Amino acid sequence: MRKTLKNREFYRRGPDHRAVLGGVIPDFLTIRQLFAFRSVDIGRWVKPQEQEQAAGLFYDALCDLCQILMAQSYPTSKTLKIRRELISLRGTLGLQYGTGGRPGVSAHYSPLQRNFALAKNAGPGSIAHEWFHAFDHYMAGKMFQPDMLRPDRDFASALWVHDGEMVDHRLNHLLADCYQAILLNEAGTEPSSLCRASVAVDKQQGSFYYGQPEEMCARAFEAFVQDAAIKNHFLVKGSKESPEAKIGLYPQGEQRQRINQAFSRYFSQLCWALA
Repeated sequence: MRKTLKNREFYRRGPDHRAVLGGVIPDFLTIRQLFAFRSVDIGRWVKPQEQEQAAGLFYDALCDLCQILMAQSYPTSKTLKIRRELISLRGTLGLQYGTGGRPGVSAHYSPLQRNFALAKNAGPGSIAHEWFHAFDHYMAGKMFQPDMLRPDRDFASALWVHDGEMVDHRLNHLLADCYQAILLNEAGTEPSSLCRASVAVDKQQGSFYYGQPEEMCARAFEAFVQDAAIKNHFLVKGSKESPEAKIGLYPQGEQRQRINQAFSRYFSQLCWALA
C-alpha cells in the first residue's frame, strides 16, 4: 500500500502546543495567521482529510522548531511575536504543500518566489532543511552589503565562503561563527570533515550538490534540530542513521558539537533581539 499521511505515524516528543488553541486541530488558515506566512498554498490533489492531518503536523513541527530555536521560556505574548518574526521571516516566506515543488524532489526552496514547498507524501522530515535554506537566503540581505547580492540565488553561507563584505553587527558575527564551524576545521584553516566528505561524494557522482555551502549548512542545521530534546520526525529525520549520514554528509562527533553550540548561541541571541 502506498504510504500517505493518512496511514503514517510520525514520532514526536514535545510540548502540547495545541493546548493554547483549546485542543482544536489547526487548519492551514490558522497556521498562516499564527506564523504570519506571506501565503499558504495547498495542492488541488490534497484531499480535505489529508489537509486536516497535514495542518496539525505542520503546526506541531513549526511550533517545535520555534521552541528549539528559542532555547528558553518567554511569556506567551513574546513567544507569539518571536514565532511570527522568525518562522515566516517577518512575513516574507510562503509555504506550499502538495504543490509548487519539482518533479522527483520531496522538498524545495525557491529563492525567486521565497516559498518552501513540501511534496504531499515524500516531503515530511524535510521542513528543517528547507526552512534553513529560506533563512540562509533571507539573511544574505541582512548580513552582506547590498552590492554583493543577487536576490534570485544568493545565500549568506555562500557569500561568507566567497569573502563577501559583511555588515558589522554582533548577530552577523555569531552567524558567521556557525558557518565557520560547519565549513572549516576548528582552527579555521582547512575545510572541515563535513566539507571534505561532501566534496568527495560530489566527485564520485560527477556533480556539484552536496558540496555547495548552502547545502552543507542546511544539513548541519538539520543535525542541530534533530539533536534537540524535542523530537519530531515530521520536522527532521535522517541526520544520524540515514545512508547519507553514514558516509559523512551530516556533521559527526566533535564537529557536530561545535556546530550545535554555535547555532544555539546564535539563535538564542537572535530570539532575545526579536523579543
